[in-house]
Amino acid sequence: MKKIISGKVREVYDLEDGRMVIVTTDRLSAFDVILPTLIKDKGKVLNALSNFWFEYTGDIVKNHMISSDLKDMPAEFQKPEYEGRTILVKKLKMIPYEVIVRGYMFGSMYEAYKKGEPFLGHKFDKEYKEAEKLAEPICTPSTKAKEGHDINVTCQYMKDDLGEELGSKIEKTAIAVYKKCYEHAYKNGIIIADTKFEFGLDENGELVLADEVLTPDSSRFWDLSKYQVGGSPASYDKQFVRDWLKANNLAGDPNIKEIPADVAEKTSAIYKECEKKICHA
Repeated sequence: MKKIISGKVREVYDLEDGRMVIVTTDRLSAFDVILPTLIKDKGKVLNALSNFWFEYTGDIVKNHMISSDLKDMPAEFQKPEYEGRTILVKKLKMIPYEVIVRGYMFGSMYEAYKKGEPFLGHKFDKEYKEAEKLAEPICTPSTKAKEGHDINVTCQYMKDDLGEELGSKIEKTAIAVYKKCYEHAYKNGIIIADTKFEFGLDENGELVLADEVLTPDSSRFWDLSKYQVGGSPASYDKQFVRDWLKANNLAGDPNIKEIPADVAEKTSAIYKECEKKICHA
């Protein structure tokens, strides 16, 4: 067994038998900086949400989950500190794209729209306000850069690269997963404005959903009870920390010493509320 990835949030171990162990930590990354203060139980929340969605979308696409039971893991992981944050998964040939599905006019898409420009191959016929729901969700992939920033590309670029059949299947699958999960979250008070998926191919060449799914780290979750068109809605994610960093001129500062306890506790509470609404509704 060897550790193959120590990411911003996750530690990944290759069991070298076609399986991997993924441990989700309580680390939080904001403005491309891993913050020095851990967010209590954040890893457990992300893990619980992903596991919930993997099961929930199993009728649409296969996923990489084998087990979340520590008894199925190597002995090194059968310890209390790994409980609730560790999964055993199938190793895949990963598709080199993050597949972003957007359901609302927001962020960089809204900036392009305001200028009257198409956004990654998408043109909009009707008029939209900021944070307004799109007539239909759209797919906008990005390349997974080994260094530096990912590059947003059109769906056609991805299809030309991967082949029309696989590229189209990825696009359709991502939108189908988003739509099904959107309805569940909406019923329980959360709007999934946008999210990113990662896919791989198994040993038979079948498409498999992998990595994390529809967590506050990989998605823009809005509080339905506070949602209004025409601004930036209240969110269930790390925006609270990001706002604190910006207010204190610490955004992107690699030398930050700590996050105040009350900010860390509030952030932890936001993550936990999100899990409660989605997983225990």
